[in-house]
Amino acid sequence: MPHLRCLARAALAALLVVVAAGALAAGSPAFAQGEVAAPARAQPPAGQPPLPLEPLEIATGRGVVTFEVEVARTSQSITMGLMHRKELAERRGMLFDFKQEQPVSMWMKNTLIPLDMLFIRADGTIARIAANTVPLSTATIPSNEPVLAVLEIAGGAAKRLGIAPGDRVAHSILRGK
Repeated sequence: MPHLRCLARAALAALLVVVAAGALAAGSPAFAQGEVAAPARAQPPAGQPPLPLEPLEIATGRGVVTFEVEVARTSQSITMGLMHRKELAERRGMLFDFKQEQPVSMWMKNTLIPLDMLFIRADGTIARIAANTVPLSTATIPSNEPVLAVLEIAGGAAKRLGIAPGDRVAHSILRGK
């Protein structure tokens, strides 16, 4: 499965696209559709151990939607994301923890399937959703405002599950847990 990149303040220089006041791109994940048919966990590239799964909930207008996510907390895990993975169930994802609110941007370089990117404020509210992002694109996808985290899920999953801007994400990295 594909991999995309997040832009966070730091200097990963030549690797990634520089955006909004020196933010730098960092790797991110991809998901296969089909929660039932997909394996419990995507396999990372050789030599990269998977991160532990953590629960995450999103309170939507239709009710609570649950996910199991890997959390990228270090610059290395943010850079790697779900790069080169070949599949991931719809209710799985990767949450990128940027540690402080800041403008971020993502891209789809090395990501082979479309993803939904949920840009999340520190209080847990979803600021923006970039739905069905274009695989392999190096065009940047901005948060449009400072965010603390980005959740990447299977392309189209946000619409199918009734997830919208303003919905609240509950996870330990967010103040509105």
